[in-house]
Amino acid sequence: MLKLLKSDPYLMPYQSAIEGRYNYFKQIEAQLSAGGKLKDFANGHLFFGLHHTDHGWVFREWAPNATAIYMLGDFNSWQKSEDYRLKRIDNGNWEIELEENKLQHGQHFKLLVEWQGGAGERIPSYATRVVQDNNTKIFSAQVWKTKPYKWKTKKFKPNTEPLLIYECHIGMSGEAERVATYNEFREQVLPRVKELGYNCIQIMAIQEHPYYGSFGYHVSSFFAASSRFGTPEELKQLIDEAHSMGIAVIMDLVHSHAVKNEAEGLGLFDGTPYQYFHSSPRREHPAWDSLCFDYQKPQVLHFLLSNCKFWLEEYHFDGFRFDGVTSMIYRSHGLGEDFCSYDSYYNLNQDGDAICYLTLANKLIHQVNSHAITIAEEMSGMPGLAYPIKDGGMGFDYRLAMGIPDFWIKYIKEVKDEDWNGAHILYEMTNRRQDEKTVSYAESHDQALVGDKTIIFRLIDAEMYWHFNHGNSTFMVERGIALHKMIRLITSSTINGGYLNFMGNEFGHPEWIDFPREGNGWSYKYARRQWSLVDNKDLYFSNLNAFDKAMIHLLGGIEGFENIPLETICNNEGDKIIAYRRGDYLFVFNWHSQQSYSDYGLLAPQGKYKVVLNTDAIEFAGHGLNDDSVEHFTQPDPLYQQYDKGWLKLYLPARSAVVLKRE
Repeated sequence: MLKLLKSDPYLMPYQSAIEGRYNYFKQIEAQLSAGGKLKDFANGHLFFGLHHTDHGWVFREWAPNATAIYMLGDFNSWQKSEDYRLKRIDNGNWEIELEENKLQHGQHFKLLVEWQGGAGERIPSYATRVVQDNNTKIFSAQVWKTKPYKWKTKKFKPNTEPLLIYECHIGMSGEAERVATYNEFREQVLPRVKELGYNCIQIMAIQEHPYYGSFGYHVSSFFAASSRFGTPEELKQLIDEAHSMGIAVIMDLVHSHAVKNEAEGLGLFDGTPYQYFHSSPRREHPAWDSLCFDYQKPQVLHFLLSNCKFWLEEYHFDGFRFDGVTSMIYRSHGLGEDFCSYDSYYNLNQDGDAICYLTLANKLIHQVNSHAITIAEEMSGMPGLAYPIKDGGMGFDYRLAMGIPDFWIKYIKEVKDEDWNGAHILYEMTNRRQDEKTVSYAESHDQALVGDKTIIFRLIDAEMYWHFNHGNSTFMVERGIALHKMIRLITSSTINGGYLNFMGNEFGHPEWIDFPREGNGWSYKYARRQWSLVDNKDLYFSNLNAFDKAMIHLLGGIEGFENIPLETICNNEGDKIIAYRRGDYLFVFNWHSQQSYSDYGLLAPQGKYKVVLNTDAIEFAGHGLNDDSVEHFTQPDPLYQQYDKGWLKLYLPARSAVVLKRE
């Protein structure tokens, strides 16, 4: 019996479904690997696309419905020419070999694909460099032949216990109202990430996408690093420098869908709508205006698995956050589903081929790099998602705790401060499958997009504009700052895997994210990060940043923190006090909006305690009501002496939290 079934008795009624998925995965893996390893199968990027050889160039493409394919480009004045006509070889594949002088570095090209009854210009499916003309706005592939990048850090092993992720977007990482670059991020943002103490960056929008405002989620060229941010070598240098700082680099990988565009993408590549995608009615995603891959096709599996391997080996990415997993694994894409019972996971609404693909991808990724990190963006709570493959799971290392930011939005919007309940909050932070690691977060990029609000904006709103400088605060500002710190501390200190923060949210970046579009006059005003705010010591942004830095360094400095059991030691709903310990660390929260407590008694392991973090400290824009240099000693109690526990007496100001360490 699979270990997944033994781990949860509620799964036993679905034994046949779970075992069936596992057996199907084993069957497909055997077919693809043919007795070898998956990583030996996933080499499409080494065969297809444009490659320089000892004898010149070779280009190959998969287009089974095509009747003829030509290369068009600078080299032949974009005219159809027999000199650049591909020949059909086998299995729907096409090939052309060219002499050295037929192509040069930097030249632009496309394919002219002809089929029965039609034709169209296409960008090669395995293109590794795609650029957009500044004048015509038309995309084309580019010949890219440079000296191989010399990696300074050749073998990198992430130190991610716990995993502390800084989610970021290259284009909006600068302060100027334009698209920022890989180099600018490396020079200006990466040092900030290092200083804050995060050990991993998660980069969005790497795969090429025609529309900048899609946030990178409508991908057209899956093997091309977006040229709007710079060159492949500049991205490699960014990753290399992050590794030299001890920072892992993972990317948002979009294999859940593809852009509908035909000229830029795969939408009608060889004249058929179903080459890579489902045939109607499953071809189009009903909510995302995009196309859905058919994961049953071996060629699609080859394409996507090769894509995983390509980014790991060519760019030295340390893993992936898989986007839209819920949409992949349910035929309904999760739309209109409540997922309130186990029946929701085993009711024939699941896409077994997509589940198989994700399992194959996790197996492959960890074959290529045993230290790789994989994270599933999945909101249904399907059991086994982040469980070992050999035990019946899908093999992700982590799953995103997507319910936590939803909880914080609902709580801030709908519950009065005086009704906040520490035990309820703690339950929501830890309500997860205990045998699967999660990445917790209070807010990501999703909560900052237009139509939504960041936590700091929900708490303070327009008063941020006028009262966020020292000496000019209001009650609303002070309340917001206090809760902002407490929300982040309880979210990060209750993790069982990792913690994530979106770029700028750590210091309460004002306003929302809105990419340039017709509706805002193509403005970049809200598609940037205003670092000058956090660098201004007269503004409270710097204090919030200092708190985040102290919090991340504290948690990151506790080896294996995510694996230390969490024990609740106080839950007083009337007093609004919640306290828990993890090893030698004690976390105490006073959620009361008005009431502070003197000599508040907490039953804790006997010993001496020292304050290591206090949200109310002056340097964090608090009131400094405690002297944190004072050491605290437990007072013995005969009733609890046999348990080696005593009473710890603390002063707990309203709306504050303190972390103590037993020495």
